[in-house]
Amino acid sequence: MTSFRNNTDRLLEVTLQKETVLAIAGSMVAYTGSVKFEKSILGGEGIFGALKRKVTNEGMQLMQASGTGTVFFAQDAAEITMIPLTGEKLVIESSSLLAYDTSLKTGTSFSGLRGATSGQGLFSTTVEGTGNLAVISRGNLIKLEVTPANPLRVDPDAFIGFKGDITQEFVFDVNWRTMVGQTSGESYQHKFSGKGVVYIQPAER
Repeated sequence: MTSFRNNTDRLLEVTLQKETVLAIAGSMVAYTGSVKFEKSILGGEGIFGALKRKVTNEGMQLMQASGTGTVFFAQDAAEITMIPLTGEKLVIESSSLLAYDTSLKTGTSFSGLRGATSGQGLFSTTVEGTGNLAVISRGNLIKLEVTPANPLRVDPDAFIGFKGDITQEFVFDVNWRTMVGQTSGESYQHKFSGKGVVYIQPAER
């Protein structure tokens, strides 16, 4: 597993020992050692996954860093959080994914009306397997538990991702902002039921 660590809360440090890491294109801010940077077309999805993103206009612009050395990544001064996966599957907004191990497999997941109303697109990215990944958020990433007795509703603009045995559904809710004629993302909510965790940011896109 590639070594990921937070140098600061806004700077990711990845140590490579003849290894490769994938990251959002343009997110490298510095590096030491002998590291080669190349555009990544497949990004761990395979040819059919890449074609699916192309057809749906949901493509992620990725680069791969290979070799031996230390690479530093950052993106628009956003907060960076590492999430290790151990045979798990994470569903995440593509715009929130910063970097991940090549041992992890990525794909696409239909996000439906949530993505359409929030402007994030109709598909989210899935990441699964064993390895490290880093996500970005506006403010500290918040982890909320979901249990069968306590389903969770989330503003689509605050949503980052989720993992676990969770069912998601889109709901419409009229609130005070709607009643006074103001438009707000809170009118449209995403409901999570089951058992797992949901990641949100303390800000709206």
